[in-house]
Amino acid sequence: VQLQASGGGLVQAGGSLRLSCVASGSKITINTMSWYRQAPGEQRKLVADITSAGDTNYADSVKGRFTISRDNAKNTVYLQMNSLKPEDTAVYYCEADYLAWGPEIVAGRTTGQGTQVTVSS
Repeated sequence: VQLQASGGGLVQAGGSLRLSCVASGSKITINTMSWYRQAPGEQRKLVADITSAGDTNYADSVKGRFTISRDNAKNTVYLQMNSLKPEDTAVYYCEADYLAWGPEIVAGRTTGQGTQVTVSS
């Protein structure tokens, strides 16, 4: 299973960005999808996650500003980021829990490459 994230960039404070992450692979079921971020010198932190049923969870720091959504038919998760602040500057990573249907059913978790989000003041 591979994840391809896109949508990062440079934006002024108060602006918006939309991140996308597509999961690809054969005979897979994608379960919970998540966005994490890692700022320089800090540990990676959960930003938001969403189950396949659409239940969502957000970090307190982004509640009311960020919205996570997904398109199950496309195995894609989105992160709409509004009212961006300089402290949102980080590399954003998507992560997915999956089941791979082969001779054996394999459960796993994979992380995509990061996409840089920079918010200028």
